[in-house]
Amino acid sequence: MKTLDDFYLQQPAPIKECFLALQKIILSQDSNITHTLKYGMPFFCYKDKMFCYLWYHKKYQQPYIGIVEGNRFNEPYLIQEKRSRMKIMLFNPHQDLPIATLNNLLQKVLHLYQSGTIKTKNI
Repeated sequence: MKTLDDFYLQQPAPIKECFLALQKIILSQDSNITHTLKYGMPFFCYKDKMFCYLWYHKKYQQPYIGIVEGNRFNEPYLIQEKRSRMKIMLFNPHQDLPIATLNNLLQKVLHLYQSGTIKTKNI
């Protein structure tokens, strides 16, 4: 059975380094954010509610963070594609992460969850 650590260890460099940096940034946002393997990918939950996840976009050949409630945000760097609820933010693994932009986004999403707007537990 694949574990969370295995997911990260099996990624090629520099994708692995990008995912590990994203993991650290996401977990540093709030002590109520937990980390688990769900659907074969790293998922981050806020008080048992799916918050975001990490994955690799095959078409663009880039890692990304998927925001579960992304349809509630209109940031120009978020991509919806054919998803009805989620939006993604792509990252070039050969460039520095846009940490300020990422922290700003994660804080907006976190405030949505903290406001009580997201009611159902979906884990």
